[in-house]
Amino acid sequence: MPSQKKILEVKNLKKYFPTTQKQQLKAVDNVSFDIYEGETLGIVGESGCGKTTCGKTCLGMYPVTDGEVLFHGKNIHTMSKKERFAFTKRVQMIFQDPYASLDPHQKVYDIIAEGIQIHGMAKMVGLNAEHAARNVHEFSGGQRQRIGIARALSVNPEFLFCDEPISALDVSIQAQIINLLMKLQKEKNLTMLFIAHDLSIVKHISDRIGVMYLGKMVELTESSKLYVEPKHPYTRALLSAVP
Repeated sequence: MPSQKKILEVKNLKKYFPTTQKQQLKAVDNVSFDIYEGETLGIVGESGCGKTTCGKTCLGMYPVTDGEVLFHGKNIHTMSKKERFAFTKRVQMIFQDPYASLDPHQKVYDIIAEGIQIHGMAKMVGLNAEHAARNVHEFSGGQRQRIGIARALSVNPEFLFCDEPISALDVSIQAQIINLLMKLQKEKNLTMLFIAHDLSIVKHISDRIGVMYLGKMVELTESSKLYVEPKHPYTRALLSAVP
């Protein structure tokens, strides 16, 4: 169960990209939310709504235009080099495309990390211990994403940023990866920010859901309430498209 301890505080976050000399793309426009220890916050919206940009700006992968992001009370965009190094161990990312995010010619034990219990980590994410000595190109998309999850967990993080981690996978594999993430979160008391465009999947994994539309967070509520009492017309439109 999520606690009342804030892990991430996002305050009036803005991320603008210049498009011409006089115009800007407001990818993230005055967004605020908190994420609590042990919670999964899902952010959902159509492609281009700003959800991935929001997540990446929250982790300092993009410089901020305005606003601030606090991790345990520390502004991540003003961290020193030493603080940033410590931050990258506590926060890890699971990428959208396991085919692009993993070097196909590396062996699994090289990708996960040196100096850890490779076999135990492989087993934790549903791989056989002998898989560790094989090259990534020998694995399917679902297996590659399991390797990506093992890589993220190898430094024992407390926070995971999942950027559409199943959108590149076959539908038959998606549920396996979602259930694996939920199992690992419970076992390790992970806090997660989960980005996706599929509202049904976000509902399944998230404690609360934020709905983004044109760079703004138009609704933020408990997962169960979003389905029963959607407040914003865009949220209702998303729900109407769910099978």
